[in-house]
Amino acid sequence: MAEEKPFDKIIITDTLSEIASEKTGGYLAHALCIGGSMEFDFNGKHFTFGTHDLMIVRKGALVSNMRPSDDFKVMVIYIEAGFVEHCTPQSNYGMKGQLALFMNPVMHLNESQFTLCLQDFKGVQYRYDTTGFVFYEESIRCAVQLMLLDFFDFHAWLYGENSITTQYAAVMNKFFALLDSGVYREHREVTFYASELCITPKYLSEICKKVSGHSANFWINRYTSLDISRKLRDKNLTFVQISDMFHFSSPAYFSRYVQNNLGMSPSDYRE
Repeated sequence: MAEEKPFDKIIITDTLSEIASEKTGGYLAHALCIGGSMEFDFNGKHFTFGTHDLMIVRKGALVSNMRPSDDFKVMVIYIEAGFVEHCTPQSNYGMKGQLALFMNPVMHLNESQFTLCLQDFKGVQYRYDTTGFVFYEESIRCAVQLMLLDFFDFHAWLYGENSITTQYAAVMNKFFALLDSGVYREHREVTFYASELCITPKYLSEICKKVSGHSANFWINRYTSLDISRKLRDKNLTFVQISDMFHFSSPAYFSRYVQNNLGMSPSDYRE
């Protein structure tokens, strides 16, 4: 790990070993592969993170089974979530990127994009290390904002520039904030989330579909399924305990939910 700095909103290192740890739980991981490759699982899917690739992970707990090659080299900048929000340019484009990265955290950069991204990483590193600068935190904020703008540009180049209205972005941000809080363990009805957002279930589903291409119910079940899959991997928890944790009416209903959303029974998934 890098030497500790007084500015704790950023952690700079050359390893991804702590991406799912408590230490980085409130941080977004930004990783640039500069050599070799790494196989890993994220959000229930398999990915390859190779040379010249950029990886952005909002929820490190979703990363598992990391298998780096012997020559794997990476630069990693963890940034505290609140500081990222403070540095994010005033654009609703970030919401589209957030949704896309939830489905696929890896962006394959071309040579010029990789060179620019490497400069961004080194720029943040330089400002982070220059502790004697009078405007230390402000300089880090500017360096991070420039890096985020380049990330937006990379993403637009890869996936297009469909705009999202301010109203839609606000609804989606609040919807995902509710999901991030973990309320899906007790509430899995679209009506609950619509009520919390003071809109109709139909309007919430329409916004989700237009912004992400998926319904509100998809995202609720996605968060729930991923959380259940993590609990199933913990063999210290019984199926009844997990069922109770997610407020299922019965273990049988819990088993049917797992079968429908994970494609197999709880016992088969655990094996």
